Amino acid sequence: MIDGRKVAVVLPAYNAAKTLRQTVAEIPADTIDDIILTDDGSSDDTIAIAHELGLHVIVHKANRGYGGNQKSCYSAALSRGADIVVMLHPDYQYSPRLVTAMAGMVASGHYDAVFASRILGAGALKGGMPLYKYICNRALTAFQNLVMGQKLSEYHTGYRAWSRTVLEKLPLLACSDDFVFDNQMIAQAAWHDFAMGEISCPTRYFAEASSINFRRSCTYGIGVVKTALTYRLAKLGVKASPLFTPERDARLTPAIPASQFAAVIEARLERAA
Repeated sequence: MIDGRKVAVVLPAYNAAKTLRQTVAEIPADTIDDIILTDDGSSDDTIAIAHELGLHVIVHKANRGYGGNQKSCYSAALSRGADIVVMLHPDYQYSPRLVTAMAGMVASGHYDAVFASRILGAGALKGGMPLYKYICNRALTAFQNLVMGQKLSEYHTGYRAWSRTVLEKLPLLACSDDFVFDNQMIAQAAWHDFAMGEISCPTRYFAEASSINFRRSCTYGIGVVKTALTYRLAKLGVKASPLFTPERDARLTPAIPASQFAAVIEARLERAA
């Protein structure tokens, strides 16, 4: 715990057997109360290793996509009583040792969300980020800051900390089940005026680290541009979007008993898949 607040780390996993042990080994055990892994149809030993490590494991019967995986992660963390939730990729690309710092920034009350930025400092290129990805990252981030009126250094990190309040309010079920989910979630947080902070984070690019190919990267980039434009049009009152509506049915926390929460969320996600 940090200042009496329960901290959970969620690991959205897909074929993470080669890096899972390394990742979990560096998560600070003294401040973390719960580690949840959601397996999204892996074909390797991810599930067996997760059980061996004593993690709380959720298994999708079929692959739901990166965004669908995170919806399950956050739902499980809320149902298990987390006050602060840190989402960390289990591919060992980001440093797990920053979990305490990120959760602490949220626990301080200054921030509702904290993002580990590969761009702050000189970590991205030194860590092996391909030059074309670095350039695209900077260009898309500049575009989003301009269109959305924000000042983030990066919108594309896979390492984030969220307060329970944020996860309960955002209509996350309206977000994509694909990679653009991450971007849509930040846009939703900005829409609701949540305080967003950043921390510099080293990164590692190596064979076992997950990375989408050039075609998927292009699809993601188009989705990022669309998300920013959708945000601006909604802000101007030109065109409403379900991403930014207060629709309660799109939230992860329906008014049901805690004992039934996980089962109900599972059923809702399966219907949406």
